[in-house]
Amino acid sequence: MTLDQLRIFIAVAEREHVTQAAASLHLTQSAVSAAISALEERHAVRLFDRVGRRIVLTDAGRLFLDEARAVLARAEQAERLLGDLAGLKRGTLRLAASQTVANYWLPPLMHRFHAAHPGFALELVTGNTAEVARMVHAATVDLGFVEGEIVDPALAIESLPGDHLALVVAPGHDWANRPQTVPADLKASPWVLREAGSGTRAVCETVLSRHGLSIGDIDIGLELPSNEAVRVAVESGAGATILSTLVVAPSIDAGRLVRVNLDLPPRHFHVLRHKERHLSLAEKRFLELT
Repeated sequence: MTLDQLRIFIAVAEREHVTQAAASLHLTQSAVSAAISALEERHAVRLFDRVGRRIVLTDAGRLFLDEARAVLARAEQAERLLGDLAGLKRGTLRLAASQTVANYWLPPLMHRFHAAHPGFALELVTGNTAEVARMVHAATVDLGFVEGEIVDPALAIESLPGDHLALVVAPGHDWANRPQTVPADLKASPWVLREAGSGTRAVCETVLSRHGLSIGDIDIGLELPSNEAVRVAVESGAGATILSTLVVAPSIDAGRLVRVNLDLPPRHFHVLRHKERHLSLAEKRFLELT
């Protein structure tokens, strides 16, 4: 049974006339008759009776007419859905991002996408860099945005313009009034860091390495699971940290944190997608905003 056969059956049933149905469908009378015969023979049921020069539905035909109309309606709805998806009028884009990206960088892009495609839903889950990579690898999200470096042969990874980093302390810290911090000083303060696996933690480790130090050479006073928790702890005098300027700029402006002069590398963000997944039109449009 095909959709074309259903359309032909409905046209004949509504007009009770093969020739008129054929004309409305721009088909030959023989093609219409053949389609009806194929339905009846395939399912061993008579759908029409001839009454004089007319044809009328049998009881089976009347029952089948309702079902045929319902099937065609669902098919047309499915066609409209595909059209909506192609035009980004409906659908869902699933995103995952590490904390700095999710809290500070990504929301304006999500707003711009939603403004352009208001019928398209956006879902966002957060995690550290390693967790986001695992979600993209498992295909539970469409795109991932992270701060840290990822090595995974299953993922396509592209760099994006990122942010700037800052070494910050509370105003009462010993480094607050120094013109510059030197590598030897880095071991003299307790530190407040993100957990292992986060992009921000990886940046701290990279900075220490550039100055000839490892994570084991410094005093980690606190290890916390979010940028905001780290920032508040440092504001309270718990030690030093390195965070994105997106996170600490308001606190610096308010005088709750002091930026310490230290040579820090720029940081790129990265977009992750699974190599075996087709890049959808929605994903392409979203990436064009970055």
